[in-house]
Amino acid sequence: MIVLTVLSGVLAGCGGPEATRTRTAVRPTASEGPATGAASPSRVPESDPPVLAPGPGGLTPVFERRAAGSAARKGAGAADKVVALTFDADMTADQGPRAAGGEHFDNPGLITSLRRLRVPSTVFMTGRWAQEYPAQARAIGTDPLFEIANHSFSHHAFSSPCYGLPAVEKTDMRREVERAFAAIRATGARNVVPYFRFPGGCYDDVALKALAPTGVTAVQWDVVSGDAFATDADAVAEQVLEGVEPGSLVVLHCTRSAAPVTDEAVRRIVPELHERGYRFVKVSELMRG
Repeated sequence: MIVLTVLSGVLAGCGGPEATRTRTAVRPTASEGPATGAASPSRVPESDPPVLAPGPGGLTPVFERRAAGSAARKGAGAADKVVALTFDADMTADQGPRAAGGEHFDNPGLITSLRRLRVPSTVFMTGRWAQEYPAQARAIGTDPLFEIANHSFSHHAFSSPCYGLPAVEKTDMRREVERAFAAIRATGARNVVPYFRFPGGCYDDVALKALAPTGVTAVQWDVVSGDAFATDADAVAEQVLEGVEPGSLVVLHCTRSAAPVTDEAVRRIVPELHERGYRFVKVSELMRG
């Protein structure tokens, strides 16, 4: 088996780390089979995306980036530069009136750019976003360029304080994940993977224990784009380009309301990373490495 040491931090897409701690997650190799002891989310895609084995005490495992040297262990060599761009499609449960009033929590231009640039990506989608934009969720979730992961139903915090987000009760945490998967799949999306991202990046052992029965792997990041509420696309691009290393996992956003310059920033980030020899992968491929 391959042992990945991942840094579990309390992070947010609109900020930096508040606290960090190190966890060791053990991922079974293909010959060892899937992790046991946790129920997998229903209707996992036939491609069988990889998940990490439960952490100490059966806690939900956390993945933040491909471990250094994993490409070499595969025989690909150190020159195998890969990076995963991930996009949080955020919408809280109480933002329906704002959407009805004309506020845009989607970003179809960004998705168009990713298609034009042929960038495989993982979209972490809230259930409420999927309900508000079902046609877009279905289009993303049936395009092989993308995979959809879970970002909770309501985008409320799983530990507090967390950037002013309302808190989810411990007894409701599992339901938040299950309800989001149901809302996403109700749109007709098929490329749905068993990964979960904590709203605001905030979590603790209570949350990790509460989500263990769902069988998800929690996915964080090691590169904060700073696109949330940013108005300078070049500054966002520079922050990403300065932070990316082989195996990095970048957090960005898919909402014009809170991240209006992401599309423009991505259109600079992608060609520059290509020039540096990077190729783009979805989280499932990054984790498989």
